[in-house]
Amino acid sequence: MKEFPLPKKLVAPLLPLLAAVTVMAQDAAPTITKAPLPPVPAPMDVPKPGPTNDAPYAPQPILPGGIVIPLFPPDSHYLNTNRIREAEVYNMDRAVPGRISSIVNIHNPSIEVHLVDGNLNTGAAVILAAGGGHNTLNVGGESADFVPYFFNYGVNTVILRNRLRRDGYNPKTDEVYDAQQAVRLVRAHAAEWHIDPNKIGIMGFSAGAELAAPAAIAFEDFDKNNNDPGDPLAGITSRPDFVGIIYPGPSPFTRGATPPIPRNTPPSFITCAGWGDAGHAVWANEYFTAMLNAGVPNVEMHIYARGHHPGDQVGPDEPPSTAGLTDRGFIEYGTWPNRFIDWFRDLGFFQKPGVQTQATKDIETFMKQPPRGAGGGRRGGGPGRGNVEGTNAPANPGGATP
Repeated sequence: MKEFPLPKKLVAPLLPLLAAVTVMAQDAAPTITKAPLPPVPAPMDVPKPGPTNDAPYAPQPILPGGIVIPLFPPDSHYLNTNRIREAEVYNMDRAVPGRISSIVNIHNPSIEVHLVDGNLNTGAAVILAAGGGHNTLNVGGESADFVPYFFNYGVNTVILRNRLRRDGYNPKTDEVYDAQQAVRLVRAHAAEWHIDPNKIGIMGFSAGAELAAPAAIAFEDFDKNNNDPGDPLAGITSRPDFVGIIYPGPSPFTRGATPPIPRNTPPSFITCAGWGDAGHAVWANEYFTAMLNAGVPNVEMHIYARGHHPGDQVGPDEPPSTAGLTDRGFIEYGTWPNRFIDWFRDLGFFQKPGVQTQATKDIETFMKQPPRGAGGGRRGGGPGRGNVEGTNAPANPGGATP
């Protein structure tokens, strides 16, 4: 059928009338009242600390499936028996239900072990020592987040819950002892957990690096002081097979200190932001310089141009100041875990359990060489360099129990 459009001069006067009719029709339409959404249920399975009672406090798992073991027996002289019954205090993430950001009031230190499926398991295990300025233990971003990350690479993870200065403990003794004991305890259970006793290391973040760094060089004294026949861990060394030093606090070499560096000191991976975290970068460099001058094999360091220390205030146009695995606002600093994986692979830690790592081979070769400064070797020691130990170093570089 043929259409006959109305002339524009006739349509124009009708437009206001058509608009009024449309509004009246809309007003006449019935209002539909939607039913309210049902309430959101409360978060399920939110972790809770155990109770305070007449028995030593029983640490609870931070993540599902964690195997939790106290570091010391209840009557150990390392523990404060007056406070060992006190419950830990969890600081929960305000935005993520069920996520523990940090823990305080730790008086019965422990490890929490997360194992890898047998088909993927490399036998390697990394003990995670979170930071927090010795005032809190940031187990969220610097421990729990790494469990699934390392699982994907076949690496078993161990969350260390060490004591804190804020609760009356000494970072240079009590907290370091917790780290050293953790290495011994994991090695003692290596067989039943399908962990290679020669592939156990520790990675420390910020204040946690103040535990990992001394653990790398002070294992001989700790082993000698804990070799009583009544100790079930007697004869098991606290020497880590590798060390991660992540945006570290002061090291044993700070302020020109020169503690002895054993000939079988394990390899270290070190990383930090530079300009935006200069103080921690200086501490990282002090540790690196001491290891380098001592000739310790396979020490690697990455200092990134941009980035900040976790918790620092940043400008509106700067990348976020967060911890652990976060990508640091998509800047290069956020890729440091990839560099660690490269280093770890290069040293042979991804081989099957029981296969000798390249790291161990290189240490064995290094220990056969004359100490620096002896027999025409290169000179070591001196301010900020550390004193290299000679022939009194243990002959078991892999750290396994004889």
